[in-house]
Amino acid sequence: MIHLISSEAKEIIENYVEAYNSFDVSGMIKLLHQNILFRNYANGEVNTETKGIQAFRELAEKSTMTFSSRRQNITDYNVTDDKIEVFIDYEGILAVDLPNGLKTGNKVQLKGKSVFKFEEGKISLIEDYS
Repeated sequence: MIHLISSEAKEIIENYVEAYNSFDVSGMIKLLHQNILFRNYANGEVNTETKGIQAFRELAEKSTMTFSSRRQNITDYNVTDDKIEVFIDYEGILAVDLPNGLKTGNKVQLKGKSVFKFEEGKISLIEDYS
């Protein structure tokens, strides 16, 4: 069975990524459902989870301070059931030292994917995998 991504969903995701890349937290928030569920997975485990728009806003504002520049570049889309997988090349320059030994000014590059789900025309789930 072939699933097609709606142009509306694709546009919302692209607007979200554009807002993310330009550190526009308000621009990200306006695309989210009130009950947004966000999870970040690293090495197969959830290391961050927020529920609701306020908790997401706080996390997003905090993360803008971690990088002096950041860029998500969408390389592909895949639709499965009611979710959209977005494959991403990520590059960021750190603005702070991290506990894992990475230092201010270090470039972080990775390939990952984000999974989006929609409710009432807004993003209701974001799962980031790296």
